[in-house]
Amino acid sequence: MKVKVAQCYDDGVATDIKMIEILRKYNAKATFNLCPGLLPATERIEPYRLAPEDKSWSYKGFRGGHVAISELTDIYKGFEVASHCWEHENAGMVEDKVFIDSAVRTKDFLEDTFQRPCRGFAYPCSRHTPSTEKMLADAGFAYARTVDAVDDIKTCHSLMIFNPNTHFMAPDFMEKFAKAKSTGMFYFWGHTYELTDDPELWEECERRIAAISADPDVEWVNVTDLAEEVKKYL
Repeated sequence: MKVKVAQCYDDGVATDIKMIEILRKYNAKATFNLCPGLLPATERIEPYRLAPEDKSWSYKGFRGGHVAISELTDIYKGFEVASHCWEHENAGMVEDKVFIDSAVRTKDFLEDTFQRPCRGFAYPCSRHTPSTEKMLADAGFAYARTVDAVDDIKTCHSLMIFNPNTHFMAPDFMEKFAKAKSTGMFYFWGHTYELTDDPELWEECERRIAAISADPDVEWVNVTDLAEEVKKYL
């Protein structure tokens, strides 16, 4: 059975660059969910480890840095980009108007920057409310991704609550892939900074991408393409 596979990564971090090298190596498609308001204008912030005394937020003492606005089109050339709000605003944590203005501002910015439609959205921190779901649909978004894993993505009741199959670093990732093949669709997500600067984690990620690409039944698709397929079952 043929299976459509989509993946996406959040935030526009500099570790995306290394991920993109892997994706291009195996001709894999991916969607990158960006927060332009958090990105520097011209100077990339490279990934780094925090000093032991630095207690600010990090992922296991590591930060993925940020790509620069000036290099967006070069870095993400050939890949789909989607809105992740302007500054990662969380639905329900800010006023609805602030949230939707942020989501649409990002959409408009990405369309102007990349000169192509931007119809995808990923909820920052997976937070959503009935009112923000409706607002995103009314604004023309094709889907809005959560992080709540499901076995069969066709079971979603609304593309404004578009659940993936799994996280890209899940211990049972390949088992989830094998199970999802019977449904004809597989969808996973993550943050590339979660691979940190650990060569073993990057190697494991590459093995998974390589294995999926080598499967003769797999067709890599963008998340918007997958959403169009799921729409047939709603």
